[in-house]
Amino acid sequence: MTEYVKISTSAESEELKYMSGFGNHFESEHPEFPGSLPKGQNNPQRCPYGLYAEQLSGSAFTAPRVNNKRSYLYRVRPSVMHYPFQRADEELEDLIASIEEKEPTPPTQLRWKPFKLPEKCGNNQNFVQGLRRVCGAGDPKTRSGACVYIYSFNQPMIDSAFYNSDGDFLIVPQMGILKITTEFGKMEVRPNEIVVIQMGMKFRVDSEGTCRGYVLEVFDDHFALPDLGPIGSNGLANPQDFMSPVAAFEDVPNAHFEVFNKFQGHFFKTHQDHSCFNVVAWRGNYSPFKYDLSRFCVINSVSFDHIDPSIFTVLTCQSNRVGAAIADFVIFPPRWAVAENTFRPPYYHRNCMSEFMGLIHGAYEAKGDGFQPGGASLHSMMTAHGPDAGCFEAASSQSPLLPQRVADDTMSFMFESSLSMSCTQWALDTCEVLDQNYYKCWQSLKSHFTPGQI
Repeated sequence: MTEYVKISTSAESEELKYMSGFGNHFESEHPEFPGSLPKGQNNPQRCPYGLYAEQLSGSAFTAPRVNNKRSYLYRVRPSVMHYPFQRADEELEDLIASIEEKEPTPPTQLRWKPFKLPEKCGNNQNFVQGLRRVCGAGDPKTRSGACVYIYSFNQPMIDSAFYNSDGDFLIVPQMGILKITTEFGKMEVRPNEIVVIQMGMKFRVDSEGTCRGYVLEVFDDHFALPDLGPIGSNGLANPQDFMSPVAAFEDVPNAHFEVFNKFQGHFFKTHQDHSCFNVVAWRGNYSPFKYDLSRFCVINSVSFDHIDPSIFTVLTCQSNRVGAAIADFVIFPPRWAVAENTFRPPYYHRNCMSEFMGLIHGAYEAKGDGFQPGGASLHSMMTAHGPDAGCFEAASSQSPLLPQRVADDTMSFMFESSLSMSCTQWALDTCEVLDQNYYKCWQSLKSHFTPGQI
């Protein structure tokens, strides 16, 4: 077992430990309870310290070993100790209202200014209450599809937890530090990091101050590292840079603890008489994990032409069609551009993917104006897009074309999907945030056609 120690820069934060590796089979037990992991078997007749053994399966029992995901949790009380579920309509009224889709969604290029913070809306809300769906496709009941959310919140999740029965959450913080408690342990996730909370894992999100960010949800399968093909063994996101938490638990009996659940696209709640974060030890290969985007090893052209953005894929969730992703998480980090005799920014294109882009900080290279941190854009299937007029004129006339740094102090990303995303009514009705003038950034492009000249 490899441990990686991260010391927080916040004087008030505790020192958190992580185990490194992507998809590893980990073992972790609370240091005050040595031997809490059973030896030689997973569910003995009596577990150490009188704990309950509980398996959390992220795949079918009979899935091929390479795809089989499961962990054993050794907890003070089993998860089955809760009261019947009820609809959470009242507590999550604004979130539920944001789910209604707009039919039909226009294929127009869409861009949103920074999404509003809760204080600007006169709200005090926690992470779950602050979720808003922007777009999506598919159906969680048939385990096929993906959705995109934004979140903004300024309150902790007090005596409560959330878990998703529909799929995995990939969370991208843009503002504020997320202090996440899970059944597996604690994590601290900052802007320029991501965290994946996989299907069925209960978690709580706290923070000091206001937070905002993005969420990608996938129904079909779990996120995986993309195959590298001719790149070879190394590059892009390296497995050793993914971090999973070590065991930490709280035993809070005789408490009124609420658990919220997303199930078949709807939101429910139950309550129980104890905290669900009472796991003393765990083992397995199914766990939450985080990743620091600055550790991404960029691969790019060193001769000519702009390489397709798939070369910047951090994580992918593949469909049953070879090479077609339900969703890819792609980043555009600081790097060198050295391609010779080449238009270096992203080329104009239309494609069979939906592209949702967000900006964590800085200025995106192909949209210097208008695309702001905390905002987003959606370019739908076969809708043309590319650099704005100013970017095109500057990049096509740059001389001499020397090696140059690109995207310093910037991190933008893309949720790319083979699904045709439908926007929610909420996303298209946010008139003060939806940029009605986005189309104008291309209208001043000039014709440079000169017959007879090559």
